[in-house]
Amino acid sequence: MSDRPTTAYKVLTAEQMRALEADVFEGAPVDLADGYIHLSTADQLTETVDKHFAGQTDLWVAAIDLTAFGETLKWEVSRGGALFPHIYGAMPLDTVLAYGPLERSDDGAVKLPVTG
Repeated sequence: MSDRPTTAYKVLTAEQMRALEADVFEGAPVDLADGYIHLSTADQLTETVDKHFAGQTDLWVAAIDLTAFGETLKWEVSRGGALFPHIYGAMPLDTVLAYGPLERSDDGAVKLPVTG
């Protein structure tokens, strides 16, 4: 049994969110260049947004069910030696547990999307 989370998060532009809502997300330009879709755990999300999306507006956060990806999900060393989840393939809408506009709490942390 792994102690790794079963949910991770993808930060999307409004255009990318529309692509996901249409059924499947193939990846952002950086994902396509690297050959996998970059995700972050809940603990990594705020730093990811601060580092890679600073100053951008109209962003969305999608909670992704990692158990849906089997062999196409790999945990790989990235920023600061931490393991990050990467999807080697497309991300279908039916793997999304929740999504919503990127919002921050009073302490600046990115709020996780919740379902109804």
